[in-house]
Amino acid sequence: MFIELTDILRCPADHEEHVLVLLPDGVTDRQVERGQLGCMECGRVYPIRDGIAEFGTGPAARGTTKLDATAMAAFLGLAGAGGYVALVGEPVASWEALAELLGAVHIVGVNPPEGTMAGPGLSLVRGGAIPVRSRQLRGVVLGPATAGEAHWVREAERVTLPGLRVVGEGTTPSTPGLDVLAGAEGVWVARRR
Repeated sequence: MFIELTDILRCPADHEEHVLVLLPDGVTDRQVERGQLGCMECGRVYPIRDGIAEFGTGPAARGTTKLDATAMAAFLGLAGAGGYVALVGEPVASWEALAELLGAVHIVGVNPPEGTMAGPGLSLVRGGAIPVRSRQLRGVVLGPATAGEAHWVREAERVTLPGLRVVGEGTTPSTPGLDVLAGAEGVWVARRR
């Protein structure tokens, strides 16, 4: 997990959002390999093992996605470097190709496919929500295991900066915080209000 990611992470428990405190046990080239994240609000502690921050269990990535790196980059429509984009589930498998297209945008992989390894340009987290404070990400891509789920669509909406995009493979959402821009063949693109 990229050490600076700590600045935007939050405890997924139902309370006011606060920055988590990082207690690293192993760091190599700004990547936290082992350690703990602690919540000052509720006292919960979340382990970091093998570079993956563990916030609980979430839906497993179940196969492949129609969204390749080129499609994700086009649908996200980002211009300029910096910041973070989250890929949830199956899209994490294409993170390297997407990182090459996006340049200096760091990718947060949520509930990645089995065997995905964290490293420069990719931080991995697991859990039942996107453990990022509200309005922090430049975009979110939801894979087929999550894009049709209202909870995950709301999470993507919550963490995305206003005016930027959420992309999904699944049922087109109907939520007040997102304006659907387009949808075809089971893939949709929406802008955060």
